[in-house]
Amino acid sequence: QVRLVESGGGWVQAGGSLRLSCAVSASIFTINAMGWYRQAPGKQRELVAGIISGISTNYADSVKGRFTISRDNAKNTVYLQMNSLKPEDTAVYYCNAVAPDWGSSWGQGTQVTVSS
Repeated sequence: QVRLVESGGGWVQAGGSLRLSCAVSASIFTINAMGWYRQAPGKQRELVAGIISGISTNYADSVKGRFTISRDNAKNTVYLQMNSLKPEDTAVYYCNAVAPDWGSSWGQGTQVTVSS
C-alpha cells in the first residue's frame, strides 16, 4: 500500500504564506499524476492544483497566481506553495496520487486555517 503523508498545514493570517508537503512512499517516477485537493466544512472536495508526469500543471481559478505546485523527484515529494492566503482558503488539504500500478491513493489531510 502506497502511503502519502502531508505536512506543513497550520494557522496563518490573511496575506501570509504556507508550504504544504506530500511525501510518497513509492518512487515518484511511477506516478502519472499528483494533485492537491481541499475540503472546507459543508463543501465538496475540490481540486486545487495538479501536476501531470511531473511537467504539466493546472490550477483552480480561485488559486491561480497565488499557489504553485512542484515536485522534487529526489525526495519523492510534491509541494504546494501557497501565497497571499485568504480566509476562503481555509480547509483540510489532501494530497492524491495516481499510478498505473496501484491506482489512486490519498493522504490523511492537513488543516490550513487563514484568519482575517
